[in-house]
Amino acid sequence: MPLTGPEPRLKPGQAVISRVWSRGGKRVLRTRKPAKRAKGRMPAGRPSRAAPRRKTRIELIFRFLFGGRAKKQKRKARAGGKRSAAGSFFYWGGVAGVWAAIILAGLVAYVTLTMPPSTLANIKKRPPNVTLVASDGTVLAERGLRRGYIRLARMPPHLINAVLATEDRRFRSHFGVDPIGLVRAMAKNVQAGAVVEGGSTITQQLAKNVFLTPERTITRKFQEVILALWLEMHLSKDEILELYLNRVYFGAGTYGVEAAAKRYFGKSARNVSLPEAALLAGLLKAPSRYAPTRNPRRAEERASVVLTNMVSAKLLAPRQAMAAISQPATVRSPSGLTGYEYAADWVVEILPGLLSEWKSDVIVEVTIDPALQRKAQELVNATMTDQGPAREAGQAAALVLDTKGAIKALVGGKSYRESQFNRMVKARRQPGSAFKPFVYLAALESGLTPDTLIDDGPVNINGWRPRNYKKGFRGAITMRDALAQSINTVAVRLTMEAGRWRVARTARRLGIESDIHENPSLALGTAEVTLLELVSAYAPFANGGYRAVPHIVNRIRTAKGKTIYQRRTLGRPRAIAPVYVGAMNEMMREVMVSGTGKRAALSDRPSAGKTGTTQNFRDAWFVGYTANYVAGVWVGNDDGTPMKNVTGGSLPAQIWKSIMTEAHRRKRPAPLPGTSMPA
Repeated sequence: MPLTGPEPRLKPGQAVISRVWSRGGKRVLRTRKPAKRAKGRMPAGRPSRAAPRRKTRIELIFRFLFGGRAKKQKRKARAGGKRSAAGSFFYWGGVAGVWAAIILAGLVAYVTLTMPPSTLANIKKRPPNVTLVASDGTVLAERGLRRGYIRLARMPPHLINAVLATEDRRFRSHFGVDPIGLVRAMAKNVQAGAVVEGGSTITQQLAKNVFLTPERTITRKFQEVILALWLEMHLSKDEILELYLNRVYFGAGTYGVEAAAKRYFGKSARNVSLPEAALLAGLLKAPSRYAPTRNPRRAEERASVVLTNMVSAKLLAPRQAMAAISQPATVRSPSGLTGYEYAADWVVEILPGLLSEWKSDVIVEVTIDPALQRKAQELVNATMTDQGPAREAGQAAALVLDTKGAIKALVGGKSYRESQFNRMVKARRQPGSAFKPFVYLAALESGLTPDTLIDDGPVNINGWRPRNYKKGFRGAITMRDALAQSINTVAVRLTMEAGRWRVARTARRLGIESDIHENPSLALGTAEVTLLELVSAYAPFANGGYRAVPHIVNRIRTAKGKTIYQRRTLGRPRAIAPVYVGAMNEMMREVMVSGTGKRAALSDRPSAGKTGTTQNFRDAWFVGYTANYVAGVWVGNDDGTPMKNVTGGSLPAQIWKSIMTEAHRRKRPAPLPGTSMPA
């Protein structure tokens, strides 16, 4: 029988009997819990809410991916449960990881689908070579950019192991990107407070070498990662490693391990010894820094690091490493020199910045004057060989530009056979008094004149007391005479008068690109510069006041004659007003007539310039010009040791005069801009 009577009040969670019946002589009770009233439900008698909105496709996909988890969390919330902080972190981290994987897969698919079908064939082709041609058609060099392709199977195992142990120890196991390596690199960079390790795999380096420009941006790094994944999908590990070793830069103008082995050791990469393999592998981190042609000791130390890495990676026995360290590789001196080597090396180095990519052999037309180039190298070598030892001067560099900035001759060192380091473009040294023309120009622009009297007397700036080269003081002296005699105290006073910021700005405006400090000693040339930028910064004095950008490449064409690069000759910005050009040329001409540069004076035409000598005779300079050419010479020692009384007016002035005499053999004399021909 059904129960009758009013329903009793129930305690929370208490069941109510909904039905009673008999089963096998036993009374059976079915119970139910009272239904909970949904939160926000409309009271009886009121109209119900509208039907729920139909979910969109995107919402259904999201619910499919994450809905189940969300429902569970909602049920926990209703039951009074709360998600822990750790749980939230792992949950949302998982969500982010899934979406990151989806986006990454989409990008890889996009890159794969949009990559030209011929890409694989192109990257397996023999990389192009380069021929350097002067403006008169003379072939200066056939410096094969990547001459000599060698199969991986023909390379000795210790060469391959040296590269893997140093550049990418997990190359055989990762998928193109090494997360462990990236985390380690990030940790080292944070610890050092600077970028000391890149974390790029060999596959990433190949992607950068084949497809991308040298710029260092986040976008380019992301492209590098995507392309590395693409390469891993289409090439085997051995193919990637073989392409990498045949394309990567090894310094001294060589690309590819075969060209590097022939350049440094005079042999094929198939025959390099363990010490030689370690040296080659060590170059990959920073070819210019560790090149044995630039710094043999640093290259040897780097090779020892490579051998230690091989032991750590269990690719070499400790006793073998110790034997190789005790017998380091010997670098071969190049033979058959032509005099164009420094120029050829530099052109090959800057070529990737001019062409993003090229698929065939190219012919590079350069600005070099072949006869002047050979003569300049010969004169530097002869002078330094004859007089350098007695003056304890070991090296020299020289540069000749036309007044528009075209490089006509460059000498990177006394002898290319002895050292392939190009001091003209890579060595930063203090210019000494050769910096003073920028001080005097700033003074003229602030209202002074060449005849303004300045006191040559003691100067004390917060305890710093500059002295003149010749002891003593002269009292009141004109700016013209002070520049001619290179009076230090006057240069310091002019800098304080015009403002150090104005002097630095003037130097930058004319072409100095190195960092320039604004300390009081700036007036005496204590900010380091290269010979290339110092000579180019003198060019506005020679050409009437226009900025001259130094350049060595005019045009690049394919073997079939198609031009793929042409230097643009846009309008040159004015750097100096004409009135100041004339005033500066008058003052610097006096340097050659009665001042410190008398030994450099040319007998048949007007010339102007400035000497420079740094403290303790560590550096000696002469930079000067005519209406046709601008030239500069530096003399010193690579390690900065003092020379024996070598000033800018001695060896540098002598070399400058010899080179400029040769350069002007068929040039008619002309006055300097803003001046007249001397009587």
